[in-house]
Amino acid sequence: MLILVRHGRTAANAAGILQGHLDLPLDELGLAQVREVAEAIGHVDRVISSPLARARETAALFGPVPTIDDRWIELNYGEYDGLPLGDVPADAWSRWNADRDFATPGGESMGCLDRRVRQACSEAYESAIDQIVVVVSHVSPIKAAVAWSLGCDISMSFRCHLDQASICRIAPGNHGPVLRSFNEVLHKRLK
Repeated sequence: MLILVRHGRTAANAAGILQGHLDLPLDELGLAQVREVAEAIGHVDRVISSPLARARETAALFGPVPTIDDRWIELNYGEYDGLPLGDVPADAWSRWNADRDFATPGGESMGCLDRRVRQACSEAYESAIDQIVVVVSHVSPIKAAVAWSLGCDISMSFRCHLDQASICRIAPGNHGPVLRSFNEVLHKRLK
């Protein structure tokens, strides 16, 4: 089983800030969220994590020493990293949604993110055929992984929502990966 875990809440999440590659730690609520998630999931055989602090802190709670894999890092929003979500121009959101090759100055396109995550998924999936593998990542890479499991395009990412510290389960199937759950919340919804 491949279990994709979105990191817990950070102060930037609470403030509505676009984090991207900002390397911020979990806040107190975020730590509580991921403790509950790790306890609810229980035994895992392998843990893979984005290199960002919020993901590494989450991954550390699952037991096995995490393997850091840069392919699971969040989308680089370039000049928009650190901005309040409401300050990101509407045309930028529209272009990300409509054009998988659009990237802001200093940023990364959804197409680039999709290619790196699909490669990482294929590798993690091989281990997940006979092990429980937890991947701790961020909104955009997890949505790309879900698109990979469904055999669809990354553009679906703008039509779904992932809560903080939520999980998605991808199981091995007779014809490849099978999405078993999406945006499962195993922690108390505290604010």
